[in-house]
Amino acid sequence: MISFYSLSILLLFSLPWGAKSGLNERRLLDDLLENYNKLERPVINETEAVVLSFGLTLQQIIDVDEKNQILTTNIWLNLEWNDANLKWNASEYGNVADVRIPPKYIWKPDLLMYNSADEAFDSTYSTNIVLTNEGACTYIPPGIFKSTCKIDITWFPFDDQECEMKFGSWTYDGGKLDLKLKSERGDTSTYILNGEWHLLDVPASRHEVFYECCPDPYLDITFFIQIRRRTLYYFFNLIVPCVLIASMAVLGFTLPPDSGEKLSLGVTILLSLTVFLNMVSETMPVTSDNPLLGVTVLLSLTIFLNTVSSIIPITSDSPLIGTYFNCIMFMVASSVVTTIMILNYHHRLSHTHEMPEWVRMLFLQWIPWMLRMSRPGEKITLKSILMQNKMRELDTKENSSKSLLANVLDMDDDFRPGGSTHSTFFPTHNNMVHKNGGFIRVTHNTQPFEDTFPTGIQKELNLILKEIRIITDKIKEHDESSAIENDWKFAAMVLDRLCLITFTMFTLIATIAVLAAAPHVIVT
Repeated sequence: MISFYSLSILLLFSLPWGAKSGLNERRLLDDLLENYNKLERPVINETEAVVLSFGLTLQQIIDVDEKNQILTTNIWLNLEWNDANLKWNASEYGNVADVRIPPKYIWKPDLLMYNSADEAFDSTYSTNIVLTNEGACTYIPPGIFKSTCKIDITWFPFDDQECEMKFGSWTYDGGKLDLKLKSERGDTSTYILNGEWHLLDVPASRHEVFYECCPDPYLDITFFIQIRRRTLYYFFNLIVPCVLIASMAVLGFTLPPDSGEKLSLGVTILLSLTVFLNMVSETMPVTSDNPLLGVTVLLSLTIFLNTVSSIIPITSDSPLIGTYFNCIMFMVASSVVTTIMILNYHHRLSHTHEMPEWVRMLFLQWIPWMLRMSRPGEKITLKSILMQNKMRELDTKENSSKSLLANVLDMDDDFRPGGSTHSTFFPTHNNMVHKNGGFIRVTHNTQPFEDTFPTGIQKELNLILKEIRIITDKIKEHDESSAIENDWKFAAMVLDRLCLITFTMFTLIATIAVLAAAPHVIVT
């Protein structure tokens, strides 16, 4: 009696060795590749061209490197062609209708991206080729493509870019490999949105190029990736802070010159521009073709200029945002210069500076009239300006009509001091009197002064008159000096108001002009 253990061993050795599943597919592959030459073009007639249908699926825009002008994308290529040497009858092989074959065993087109910037040049991942019983080959290799792309940042950050991806055979001309577009546009159904760039379209076109080396044309298919920069981030992180800093520089003109903080505020604003640009330097694209053009006025402006030149993309044309920053920089620098001029005017004295006639007419008459400014208690009108000019001309003519000696001695031409009548100051007298301050002014035209009082009293009165003349001259000089200093202060106030209006309009016009010149403003 055979034991159960012996029966199990007998049954194990009686089973057939090897697996019977997949025999049809194995036999099919052996038959297909037995006499197959992968160097041979898969056509029946050698005069015919292999028709290659080419498509592209854009999965993601990974990066746009403005400095190195490289576009990095995740793309699936879609290649389809017919291989006349790889056909079979499915019924003879257990109804096997398709197989997967690695591309190294059969012929595949040497399709490359002409403008590749990858170190390996061909960055596709070699996947299996799907082969049907009718000889149709489908090859869909994915890859991370790095392509050269000329970046035009004239309108940065409101710019649109168009990057080309040119595909073609490296060795087969159009007579041996005919490229056909699978679709007029790339497939974007599975596209992953990019946070910085908005995808507009991916059109494609077929080209025939004749090279000097060869009489036959070489075909290529070029896909144009059209993208638009999302400007919302740049608008609120570049434009708005720059406008706010510029408005602070403008508001500095409302600060009184006597506060002592007018100039320090302007310098602080210049430094704040530098700090602001240092903060956003990591978020700005860069190129290194040319330095940013600008005017360096102060050390702060030099730092500012170097910062901007290192964080803003530059080509032969200055970008829009660079032009705007230059305008704001020029405005802030000019505000510092005009602030120095305002402080200089405000602190001028009568014994150090004499107000020129053009300054008087410009800053005390015409500009205040245009700006509707006036001093307390007076109103500057066109009529008052004309009257002041007329009176000034009359005074000039009157002074020029006096003799030289009269002008020097401050006397009339008849050599009588101060006027046509002889006047003295003395205590109350029986002559015709007029009260004037604490004194009594007596005017007489008939009796000489020497006959009125004795010699001693006459000498005392002459000394008193001399002291009074000195006091009155001092008061007059002080009044004239105060009037001149007040004129300089009013001129400084007029210049302050003029700068406030001018720089406010300049900032608004520059901002509106930049936004109006941009092809688009806000793209979220």
